[in-house]
Amino acid sequence: MVYKTKGTCSRAIELELDGDIVKSVNFVGGCNGNTKGIATLVQGMKIDDVIEKLQGTDCGGRGTSCPDQLAKALLLAKEQRQ
Repeated sequence: MVYKTKGTCSRAIELELDGDIVKSVNFVGGCNGNTKGIATLVQGMKIDDVIEKLQGTDCGGRGTSCPDQLAKALLLAKEQRQ
């Protein structure tokens, strides 16, 4: 799945899921070290746990962030599977 981000430096998030587990995440653009760190930390986690931890994270008063956009992408993936 590819999610087009809104309001962040990253332009998109590429997701690979295995059932309810995050298999891999790749941010296109954004702060390279931070996005790689987030992608590594969430690998192998349950989708709901990632959403709970990252949803609502703000970057510089933008009202969103790369972690928040990842949570939004995972919410959309869950909705599409139902």
